[in-house]
Amino acid sequence: MTSVRPKLKPETPKAVTAWETATGKSVWMTEVGTWSDDVSKAAAFTGEVAEARLAEAFKQEGKVTDPYFMEVTETGGITGRETIRETIRATGPTVAYGAEA
Repeated sequence: MTSVRPKLKPETPKAVTAWETATGKSVWMTEVGTWSDDVSKAAAFTGEVAEARLAEAFKQEGKVTDPYFMEVTETGGITGRETIRETIRATGPTVAYGAEA
């Protein structure tokens, strides 16, 4: 499964994000290449390092699903064109999960 997302320039800081296959939770790649469901632990990558990290993520499909780049600040904060989408992914649903109507 893949989604079309805007192409980011090599020098643009980016995080690698995906969904944890077992739980469906949003996860982010840390500096050491592990996954965290805490967006504050997301690492910012650029250039060839970013491409290598995304390639690593694709090799882990099964553990994670649909890895992709999201634009971040140099310190890993959510920014850029997809800010609203990524903020919702990081902070959870906009409605209570399992709430009855």
